[in-house]
Amino acid sequence: MNLFVFGLGYTAGHFVARERARFAGVTATRQNPGTLDGVALRVFSPAETDPRIADDLGHADAILVSIPPDSGADPALAAFADAIAAGPARWIGYLSTIGVYGDQGGAWIDEATPPAPSHQRTRDRVAAEEAWLSLGARTGKAVQVFRLSGIYGPGRNAFEKLRQGKAQRIVKPGQVFNRIHVDDIATTLAASLDRPRPGAVYNVTDDEPAPPQDVTAFAAELAGLPLPPAVDFDTATLSPMARSFYGENKRVRNRLIREELGVELAYPTYREGLRGLV
Repeated sequence: MNLFVFGLGYTAGHFVARERARFAGVTATRQNPGTLDGVALRVFSPAETDPRIADDLGHADAILVSIPPDSGADPALAAFADAIAAGPARWIGYLSTIGVYGDQGGAWIDEATPPAPSHQRTRDRVAAEEAWLSLGARTGKAVQVFRLSGIYGPGRNAFEKLRQGKAQRIVKPGQVFNRIHVDDIATTLAASLDRPRPGAVYNVTDDEPAPPQDVTAFAAELAGLPLPPAVDFDTATLSPMARSFYGENKRVRNRLIREELGVELAYPTYREGLRGLV
């Protein structure tokens, strides 16, 4: 099986590194040129497109898409829909976000909950999901959408922010977030490759949505680092995007990946995840 990856970032890069041995060849795009052992890299950016990509897609049995929408359109589909449709890919995975559900007032939700995006960026995500699923329905290819919660793992976690002095223990009563360890994302993608289902949508998230200040406090205790003071959300210094995340409150179920794909999370809550990283 040959794998093609649109957007070799943090999550897709972890998946490729962990699962490289299962693929005969891996080709991936980045916005800047470079080299990576075991991966053929292609430049794909608003300014430049490697002319070899169309041919690469003609040999790709699996395609992983990890590029956000740009100006309301999915860049990979905008440039290569015809090549993808004509190619041999029998599995396509699109990495999306649980942000498409918008604010649910803290209620428990699952894949049957209709998207209710609150911002233009998540409305664009819904449009991208629909475009990929439409391509699958039109071509008979197994397109799966993976809605990811807050991603953490090596090099991207509460310990890093604490050590850098950038952690804030922001308190907004009743606010919770789901999270997912990058290794559990890789496990889910690998399971889906073994059990493709055309049109599937999966929530890829942990078992326990939790207040963000609890996660910061637990990380500080584990690492023996100073606990940042509690800051009221209304007076906290946050970027507009960070503040917008606090405007959405939901508890997301992950039952489908367990029951349909047989996924057993290595890090079912932030506690196991942080203990594994400390």
